Amino acid sequence: MTVKRNDYISWDEYFMGVAMLSGQRSKDPSTQVGACIVSADNKILSMGYNGFPKGCSDDEFPWGKGEDDPYDNKYFYTTHSELNAILNYRGGSLEGSKLYVTLFPCNECAKAIIQAGIKTVVYFDDKYADTSAVKASKRMMDAAGVRYYQHNRTGRTITIEL
Repeated sequence: MTVKRNDYISWDEYFMGVAMLSGQRSKDPSTQVGACIVSADNKILSMGYNGFPKGCSDDEFPWGKGEDDPYDNKYFYTTHSELNAILNYRGGSLEGSKLYVTLFPCNECAKAIIQAGIKTVVYFDDKYADTSAVKASKRMMDAAGVRYYQHNRTGRTITIEL
């Protein structure tokens, strides 16, 4: 009798991997963020990555972030991966779902996460933890009962040849 293999990836590895792969669709030269929303029974509901809204050309809007005039910075135009994943969902309610995201959500995305009914956020990196935006995000999620935790990195490497 053949036994099942034991080296398969966990659900967290699988969904974080999907979020990471989604982030590779981003055309942002400095930060590629991906997100994956999952139901309570481990079904992928939606995905997203950071980029410009539909109809806003990647070649005509700015990708810079250090310009003196905010009008010429990407921040006025970019939609974050979490919001894109929420907006991309076409199946009804996201109540009780889980969000996997490669970068801890900002305060604006936290509002959307809370309003959408997402109950858990699993993040890969929290490199902006000391910023006011992330502190506000955590404050709101704590108040709203949204659980969040950092993905447990296993060090596993998966190579995909396309």
